[in-house]
Amino acid sequence: MTTNLEESAEAKRRIAVIGISTVILVAMVVAVTVGVSQVDGDEKNTKNTNHVASTVKAVKALCQPTDYKEECEESLTAEAGNTTDPRELIKIAFNVTINKIGDGLQKSHLLQEVENEPRAKMALDTCKQLMNLSISEFSRSLERIGQFNLNNLDEILTSLKVWLSGAVTYQETCLDGFENTTSKAGEKMKEALTNATKMSSNALSIITELANTFSELNETRQDSSHRRLKDEFPSWVDNGAGVRRLLLSSSRKLKPNVIVAKDGSAKFTSINQALKNVPQKNMKPFVIFIKKGVYKEYVEVTREMRHVVFVGEGGDKTRITGNKNFIDGTNTYKTATVAIQGDYFIAINMGFENSAGAHKHQAVAVRVQADKSIFYKCSFDGYQDTLYAHTMRQFYRDCTISGTIDFIFGDAVTVFQNCTFVVRKPMQNQQCIVTAQGRKEKHQPSGIVIHGGSIVAEPGESKDHKNVKFDSKAYLARPWKNYSRTVFLQTYIGDLIEPEGYMPWQGPEGNTGMDTCYYAEFNNIGPGSNATKRVKWHGVKHLTEKSVGAFFPSKFFHGDDWIRFTKVPYSPGLTNFTKHKI
Repeated sequence: MTTNLEESAEAKRRIAVIGISTVILVAMVVAVTVGVSQVDGDEKNTKNTNHVASTVKAVKALCQPTDYKEECEESLTAEAGNTTDPRELIKIAFNVTINKIGDGLQKSHLLQEVENEPRAKMALDTCKQLMNLSISEFSRSLERIGQFNLNNLDEILTSLKVWLSGAVTYQETCLDGFENTTSKAGEKMKEALTNATKMSSNALSIITELANTFSELNETRQDSSHRRLKDEFPSWVDNGAGVRRLLLSSSRKLKPNVIVAKDGSAKFTSINQALKNVPQKNMKPFVIFIKKGVYKEYVEVTREMRHVVFVGEGGDKTRITGNKNFIDGTNTYKTATVAIQGDYFIAINMGFENSAGAHKHQAVAVRVQADKSIFYKCSFDGYQDTLYAHTMRQFYRDCTISGTIDFIFGDAVTVFQNCTFVVRKPMQNQQCIVTAQGRKEKHQPSGIVIHGGSIVAEPGESKDHKNVKFDSKAYLARPWKNYSRTVFLQTYIGDLIEPEGYMPWQGPEGNTGMDTCYYAEFNNIGPGSNATKRVKWHGVKHLTEKSVGAFFPSKFFHGDDWIRFTKVPYSPGLTNFTKHKI
């Protein structure tokens, strides 16, 4: 039996649900849809006229936050018919964009067939892969649009922002592949993708506006991740292979699905052989225990290989190595020794390497495009472009990453927690840069947060192991794309970092990104952490005790249950870390 007080509370809750649900379907156009429903059924001509007028108003309202309003309004009006349902309009926008990307994909096929220059031909082949990935992100976003409800709205909108951001990045990466080519293929591909890139940007803007509006009205709502931790586990955790138990166990006590051993002591001698056993549409952790050894192979965890877990015997014992590089004819995207696309990927105690060397320029050790991926106690070794944190949500804990130029780059939503960044000795006349974040659009949720850990020079080879001293300058970051975003929190910064901290990106149009980037530091220590002489760009920000909260891992990911459930060590906010490991 309920009391009057309980009934009143329930009534208020229903009112709140109705109000928030209205926002879900774009509060901007509610007045329009309500007005349509009140038209008298006998006034057919008036009703039809009102439908058209209402659709136009609904489209204009939906397109308001976009950067390409004309394209948005024209494309939606042409396909919308008489609908004023915001959810249907968003679906239409997604479908139109998928078709535009498909046009670009078809163009890449045609151009590749007639292209003779090797680098341009490879770039076109890469474009085909990336356009398919971009379409896939829109397709799964389209599927989730139909699953809106009050309880999962925040989670869905967050995922949609990440996925659509990835779709935007894939198109940009396609065009990046034509740098240093001499044919006209790059220009033709850029022209072919003009409509796709605009429509993709518009779709991201619309979803971002929805997410922001919902967040503003939902500030007092209990955090969903904390509630779920108490009440339930997600499906990918609730299984016999238990990720939580997995991470709390030592590697020797695991009961893996398959074992890989270089010395032939297990069924598989290569990692790629083992990956062929991952079930299709896998929804449970598939654990691959990889015994110590150096595995010289190029490994790909495909998009279909979800919930794959690599467990090694240590970053210096179980190592995957390759040496593809730009100088020898491979574009940056395809130089990766290991490429990871399957969502919910986890790596523990693994080493990844590209051994090409500084003189071979771009040479990626790992490229990550897997949503909600986790790396724990792993090492990533290379020189230029070591770790390509390309897209999606990624978390790194207690890892070591080494390199020279832009050795952490990409456009993922990435947090490095308690990791060590080792700046290696470069070639003569080279400058070292730790990060080159590639956020192109201001609406993208992507960025790099370095939380705790150390930025140091590599150890020397002398008996006292003093760190290498070199003449070249070293910097924290440079803006690879205009809206590049990188934040350093509670990190030890060694004396190798120049007082200016940051350097501009030098492109065909001169120095770029200084005014539109977002670079910030908070509570760092070490001789390189003094920020008084940092460059005076508009894009270099000052964080306060209040504003820094936006970059706490829990806030930056906008939901961290996928990390918490694994029981990987994790700090959602500021904390004390072990500093200066090297």
